[in-house]
Amino acid sequence: QVRKVIAAIEVAAEQRDVSDLMQHVSKNYRDGNGDGPDEASRYVRGYFIANQSIHLLTRVEEIQFLSSEEARANVLVGMVGREAAASGSWDLAADLYEFDVALLREDGDWKVTYARWNRR
Repeated sequence: QVRKVIAAIEVAAEQRDVSDLMQHVSKNYRDGNGDGPDEASRYVRGYFIANQSIHLLTRVEEIQFLSSEEARANVLVGMVGREAAASGSWDLAADLYEFDVALLREDGDWKVTYARWNRR
């Protein structure tokens, strides 16, 4: 189920669908800078405006279940341009980020409650 949420976030980002992406983010979300869901939504909107075409290559490096209701995931995300997107090659990724994500089960659905990212 955690992998499905990560995949759904990837699809929403590639489709530049802010509301769909934010469905997977908890109301209690905080990122590494202390920003909440409203700031995250504004950041995502700005990223989509600046990037008219988005293709992501994601690879889940690790998932740890701290309990049946709490998980941590480490995900590599390559953000590539249109010409690289067709190849699916990690070598062509223009930007590579590592995300550390915390998720909690809220009303039966996994929601992102924390995210920290670093460019690699």
